[in-house]
Amino acid sequence: MRATDDPSEAKEPAAPRRESVLGAAHRPLTLGIVSVVLLIAFEATAVGTAMPMAADELNGISLYAYAFSAFFTTSVVGMVASGQWCDRRGPLPPLATGIVLFGGGLVLSGTAVTMWAFVLGRAVQGIGGGLVIVALYVTVSRAYPEHLRPTVMASFAASWVVPSIVGPLISGTVTEHLGWRWVFLGIPALVVVPLLVMLPPLRRRASGPPEGADPAARGDARRIRLAVAVALGAGLLQYAGQDLRWLSLLPAVAGLALLVPSLRVLLPRGTARAARGLPAVVLLRGMAAGSYIVAESFVPLMLVTQRGLSVTMAGLTLAAGGLLWALGSFTQSRPGMERHRERLVRIGMALVTLALVCAPLVLFEPVPVWVLTLAMGIGCFGMGMIISSLSVLMLRLSAPEEAGRNSAALQLSDGLSNVLLLALTGAVFAALGGGSVTVGTAGAGAHDAAGATGRPAAFATVYLVAAVVALAGVWVAGRLRPASGKPAPGPVLEQPAGTTQPAGRTGPADPAQPTGTPEATAPAD
Repeated sequence: MRATDDPSEAKEPAAPRRESVLGAAHRPLTLGIVSVVLLIAFEATAVGTAMPMAADELNGISLYAYAFSAFFTTSVVGMVASGQWCDRRGPLPPLATGIVLFGGGLVLSGTAVTMWAFVLGRAVQGIGGGLVIVALYVTVSRAYPEHLRPTVMASFAASWVVPSIVGPLISGTVTEHLGWRWVFLGIPALVVVPLLVMLPPLRRRASGPPEGADPAARGDARRIRLAVAVALGAGLLQYAGQDLRWLSLLPAVAGLALLVPSLRVLLPRGTARAARGLPAVVLLRGMAAGSYIVAESFVPLMLVTQRGLSVTMAGLTLAAGGLLWALGSFTQSRPGMERHRERLVRIGMALVTLALVCAPLVLFEPVPVWVLTLAMGIGCFGMGMIISSLSVLMLRLSAPEEAGRNSAALQLSDGLSNVLLLALTGAVFAALGGGSVTVGTAGAGAHDAAGATGRPAAFATVYLVAAVVALAGVWVAGRLRPASGKPAPGPVLEQPAGTTQPAGRTGPADPAQPTGTPEATAPAD
């Protein structure tokens, strides 16, 4: 017997080469997805800079807010529609349609001759954006193995870094030298390129209905109507938050009457009580995004009116946020972090809470401004870990035929929480005298009686509300793992006897809970 024939001395077979999102098998799709996110990010950061000039030229300053709210309102409908479409036909049709509508909306706004036409373009753009974001999540679920999904999610976050830094600068330069219309008209031609790059791999690996789906099933028109109700309800609550008269209670009550029953159907069962597994994931996405975005929104105003900084310097305090957000997302994508994913989310929520507690310390004049910059940077790092990890967990807890609906629920929780918490904190801020602060009082406001009591208290209360929500999120982060021995909460679709549970579902199948029972199909609490 030769030495090489001795089993004890035989070489172990070479380990299989580790896959990469930029490997030959995934490169075209990854580049296409990242390009789409990059263009959406640039549009989001650039359009806001051009919007004032557009509203002024179109004599539509009074309709300025509608240009933003129209996008959100229709994006909710797009998200829900995309979720259903993906679960019945796969992500390719809603993704392609969404990109076309997104680009078409930009063209409508860029060629508008009246403000109402401009708002219509934003509404069309919102539908497209809602279709695209959910379809991208489902694409990740269908086209990438589970161990590569954290890296893809990290690439989503990284795609926002450059646009967040240079987007406003490029938009401002284009607006000044070429006109605001070219900010809108310059993007549509670029949006088609990523679609062409993604089309071949999408057709091969993510086209058609997912396993377990009924291709003959029709869309649920009721869910679309409920999505419209959610958008209208959120708009009514926003309006009520801006008007502190007693009459504003009427739109507030009407908004809640539309929101509550609609969300019970559109979100996974148990979301309101943070039931373990998918409901907690969806709820925490909203709590994390809402609390941090609210705090970040008030930073420039607080620094300008309470510490006397220029608008430019106030904005620079947040400039590093995009990099740290991407760094946090990169951290969660490391292979060794997968087994600690739930713990990463909890650490991230603790960092966000710490940031929101420390940020208002800048209201005390002896505290240097860099304390706020450091605090918000820590919060951004935490958010990078949280958002990407929750996306990965959502896909892990979703059967293939549920990925669209659950992706839509995650995005709905994210967007709606921003609107509702901004409405709440805006109302509190105005009630405590925050509406009286002006840029002209910067520097002086910190020393007079009104500046030392009313205005700082208004800002401090905003951060208190945000910090309380974030702190509650630390508790919810401990409920992300489904209860042992039970399937992930959420809609459970029927499986033939003797089959295993769908891929992507964690935990053993529960034969004691058949499809169609009230327990399986009950709406969100």
